Amino acid sequence: MSDTDSFINEVNEEVRRDRLYGYLRRYGWIGVLLVVLLVGGAAFSEYLKAQARGEAQALGDGMLAALSASAPEARADALSRLTADGPNARVLLAMLQASAAQDVGDTTEAVEALNAVAITPDVDPIYRQIASFKALTLQADTLEPDALRQQFEALAAPGAPLRLLALEQLALINVAAGETQAAIDGYQDILQDAAVTPDLQQRALQVIVALGGEPDLSNLPNAGN
Repeated sequence: MSDTDSFINEVNEEVRRDRLYGYLRRYGWIGVLLVVLLVGGAAFSEYLKAQARGEAQALGDGMLAALSASAPEARADALSRLTADGPNARVLLAMLQASAAQDVGDTTEAVEALNAVAITPDVDPIYRQIASFKALTLQADTLEPDALRQQFEALAAPGAPLRLLALEQLALINVAAGETQAAIDGYQDILQDAAVTPDLQQRALQVIVALGGEPDLSNLPNAGN
């Protein structure tokens, strides 16, 4: 390589270094900012996680303290003072508040707490249905039979998680209305359902017999239990 070529290469290398330093001086702050954001974001994420853990622990401690009260009134009062942020925590708290209100005879308060869960869109559907079912059972003696029947029929739709329990409530409505055969037929449908539990199956058998019916014992799902 000639001295001229060597000189030109050195000049080109120097130019490239000057350009690189120039880019670093001009745009290096972007890299620094990205590092700061990444580190700061990770720290903020950990802070949020720690805060969420702290809030969950505080709520759990509050629930345990409230439930440890010996008097129903004290439990209901302590639970009513608690608040929850996340949807699952709100569901759990509302269920406990409803149970405590029921224990002190405040059915209206219990139903309101349960209905609040039942109409909350960001709550898992199974929890909404459980809350709705419980609220309806608490109003079995106060709601008009037609309204009660209509709402239980909605919970008894095919594929609904509480379908069989809702069918049982519909059968009980028929019993109360004196529609004995309709009640027997309803319990028989429960008996033959593949998803029936042994306890529910036993209740259905007992009620059919009590109503003077003859249970169809063929092909019972839990006949071997």
